[in-house]
Amino acid sequence: MAGSKNELENWATDIIFGRAQGFWPSLMRLALRLLSWIYRFGVKVRLWLYRKQWKPQSNLATMVVSIGNLTVGGTGKTPVVERFARELTARGRKVVILSRGYKSADLESPQQWRNPTTGEVVTSPPKIVSDGKDILLKAKYAGDEPYMLATNLPGVGVVVDRDRVRGGRFAVKELGADILLLDDGLQYLGLEHSIDVVLVDSQQPFGIEYILPRGTLREPPGNLKRADYIFLTKSDGVNREELVKRIRKYNQVAEIMECTHGPKHLKSVFEDDILPLEALRGKYVGAISGIAQPKSFDRLLKKLGAKVLFHTTFADHHAFTAKEIEPFMYRCITRGVDMVVTTEKDAVRFPRPAEIDVPIYYLRIEVKILNGQEVWEQCLERICDRKNREPEDWAEERIVMSDSI
Repeated sequence: MAGSKNELENWATDIIFGRAQGFWPSLMRLALRLLSWIYRFGVKVRLWLYRKQWKPQSNLATMVVSIGNLTVGGTGKTPVVERFARELTARGRKVVILSRGYKSADLESPQQWRNPTTGEVVTSPPKIVSDGKDILLKAKYAGDEPYMLATNLPGVGVVVDRDRVRGGRFAVKELGADILLLDDGLQYLGLEHSIDVVLVDSQQPFGIEYILPRGTLREPPGNLKRADYIFLTKSDGVNREELVKRIRKYNQVAEIMECTHGPKHLKSVFEDDILPLEALRGKYVGAISGIAQPKSFDRLLKKLGAKVLFHTTFADHHAFTAKEIEPFMYRCITRGVDMVVTTEKDAVRFPRPAEIDVPIYYLRIEVKILNGQEVWEQCLERICDRKNREPEDWAEERIVMSDSI
């Protein structure tokens, strides 16, 4: 069942990106293009309703930093969220990340939360992945990205709920948050945003230029006008003047930063072992991933000197099963690979094989600012300073924000 689902997802991806050829794939692309016009109209109507305040937005009287994108997956959002949370925490702020927990399983029974200050018990809270001290949920129930963030960010709370207004209220009241990071928040307008940070993949900025379901755009590129800050992610140092010119057609005032998502080291999936990146050089590797852009992972491994014998890919956020991992591991053994390498996001849902005959590692990724370090520092200061503003200033800014949607 899982295998057939993955095949169906890969088939759909091949149609969208034009890799599948022939009469029926072409017909499917035409049908999807017609549906994308309907989707585009729905996006415009939804934004108009919020702009006219016919759909309400909740304000939690707390700084809300939305970090999102225009496309579906693949912009490197999670490492950027982690960088924001880490630096804001270092500046003395109490940060809680709000996530919808994409593809996370429902809890078998609701969590219970006792407020350490008041002693009051909340019987049906949002999913509390981390309270900033302890990790309270496994990756299965948290979702891979929230669990990864909770693991990497001691001192930072992580709350999962599709209703992020509900999650935000809990974070403020029970966890004492004074800054909420709205993970994948650009399209979530039910909660007022204080600042919108929008990520644009410098190598594939607008996917294949089509709106869902024909392409990977959630919104038209023109909606970049809602951004306060724009991150050009996954930069390779190549001049992006043409991309910046295009962005300026949509948004003339947002500050633009450029960053790269660089590997830091290799970390064992099931042990505490850490290896330098040089350990990949000349090694025969079996790669496995379930991410939006597996080719970029493949290129990275080869750039680091690995000899990738094969790369088994699955759809983004795929929940690996033991039945899928065992034949992959058997293939690794028969081909004589030196190590298995996966991504950090995949590592949290990698089932432990019955026998580990080949060491299994993941690449730890970190964000580095290439251009715009001063803007980055100013952004952090703006977020931190906002906490001390008077309520009247908040109300005035909300009016400006609503006009910019």
